[in-house]
Amino acid sequence: MSACTRDEWMTVAAARLLRDRSVCFVGIGLPSAACNLARLTHAPEIVLIYESGTIGTRPQVLPLSIGDGELAETAACVVPLPEVFSYYLQAGRIDVGFLGAAQIDRHGNLNSTVIGPYGAPKTRLPGAGGAPEIALHARQVFVMARATKRSFVERLDFRTSAGYLDGHGARARLGAAGGGPRAVITDFGMLAPHPQSEELQLVALFADASVEEARAAVGWPLGVADRIDTIAAPTALELDTLRALNARTREAHARPVRIPL
Repeated sequence: MSACTRDEWMTVAAARLLRDRSVCFVGIGLPSAACNLARLTHAPEIVLIYESGTIGTRPQVLPLSIGDGELAETAACVVPLPEVFSYYLQAGRIDVGFLGAAQIDRHGNLNSTVIGPYGAPKTRLPGAGGAPEIALHARQVFVMARATKRSFVERLDFRTSAGYLDGHGARARLGAAGGGPRAVITDFGMLAPHPQSEELQLVALFADASVEEARAAVGWPLGVADRIDTIAAPTALELDTLRALNARTREAHARPVRIPL
């Protein structure tokens, strides 16, 4: 087995958090890769739901967007988008909301709206979509993001989705139904909220990463848990399955699209 990349390690670490038969509301990109890797390895009965209304989908390649036909073609059923939110998410039936974001702050709040001032942004991002509702209602939220001081920031340019707000029980006082971000999976390891302050702290590292690397990649003074776990490198099965999935995806998306006349 060839050496894995940090992106592969991160995807495998995220996939391992998912349990079989859990119901998971999936975001596009790295979260989608992690959820489908779990489905193809240790969690074959995981129920994947995408925002387009596809329930129990089992894609053979990773979707380009929530509107990718692969999701509908392999779904157990497709329902109107409002039903996904009202009958599944808001009804408390989503075990895990799996999200990404352009920015995350020390209390797990997310920005997927703008970089820079809202009225005159440097970059306008894809926007909220269903992320605010997922962050509010899912029983727990996992976030995947590559860590830099531009993405893990002291203060968000815009708060799109609520994590623990300002910490210290602020989310609970708001009356948020879901459990909030329980894990943030990065390309050096994993962060999780402190039990009292709800500030994200370092709880696990990849075997080849260090506390110093983690602190250098985060834009606030990163706290460290009393115990730091080591995240084992991907197994041959995990890595081979992920690489095969990515290879199928590249091949499928490289094919020319034929539009009937």
